[in-house]
Amino acid sequence: MAVEQPMRTPAAPSGDQTRIHNIGYRAYDGPRLGRSYATRSLYSQSLRGAYGLGRSVKSKVLPMLLFVVMCVPAAIMVAVAVATKAKDLPLDYTRYAIVMQAVISLYVASQAPQSVSRDLRFKTVPLYFSRPIETADYVRAKFAALASALFVLTAAPLLVLYVGALLAKLDFTDQTKGFAQGLVSVAMLSLLFAGLGLVIASVTPRRGFGIAAVIAVLTISYGAVSTLQAIADAQTSTGSIAWIGLFSPITLIDGVQSAFLGASSAFPGGAGPTNGEGVVYVLVTLGLIAACYGLMMRRYRKVGL
Repeated sequence: MAVEQPMRTPAAPSGDQTRIHNIGYRAYDGPRLGRSYATRSLYSQSLRGAYGLGRSVKSKVLPMLLFVVMCVPAAIMVAVAVATKAKDLPLDYTRYAIVMQAVISLYVASQAPQSVSRDLRFKTVPLYFSRPIETADYVRAKFAALASALFVLTAAPLLVLYVGALLAKLDFTDQTKGFAQGLVSVAMLSLLFAGLGLVIASVTPRRGFGIAAVIAVLTISYGAVSTLQAIADAQTSTGSIAWIGLFSPITLIDGVQSAFLGASSAFPGGAGPTNGEGVVYVLVTLGLIAACYGLMMRRYRKVGL
């Protein structure tokens, strides 16, 4: 009877068995487009992402819905003005963003964390800074992208109002002047809200916390300032109403446009800041925008290490 013999494992040959295999990697010989191209690409992708373009359908729902919500009231006002042959629009161009500030705040709260929180959560920021862009390029691209997205959101309904006013054959000069004033107002609002939203969102990598924090800052500050202004007006302390308005982003914009753009004020009693007080409003607004940029630079210098 044959006896099964165990298989013998051949002994490993002695010596170094290291092998180098050519797997076809080649050096890149094409053009290197540099920092400016990378920064523009980051800006365009961030701007597209603010409206869900290039992302899933689920990501498009909220920004597009808020865009429609911003424009529908303007379309209704135009329809009413045309149907009734009104001599003026029901709402001034400079007042539209103030009235719709809740929608704007919700948009900032939803898109600011989307712009920066994912990079923090997945720790991709150091990869951006490896080359060729630097910290300032990243911050400028993100800041400009969200500000541009906000400007589109706030300027689109003003354009609807303007086109509708011309179709209703309202005075061309008055409507053009009001439209230009409205664009200046929403441009400042876009810069301020974008800066505040990005600074708050960059503190945490968790998108939910960022959304809650942005809503809290924008909503609570406006509610607190409006309440204090109402109390001051009830106590006939009208001189303090304008100064209280310095502590909320939306009342800052309201004060600037009522002082220098001929807009009616939403402050109690309709008494907006004087020209002298308006200068303070402008300086505080520009200072906040610059402070937000500086805080983001400081934050991302630490993250990129």
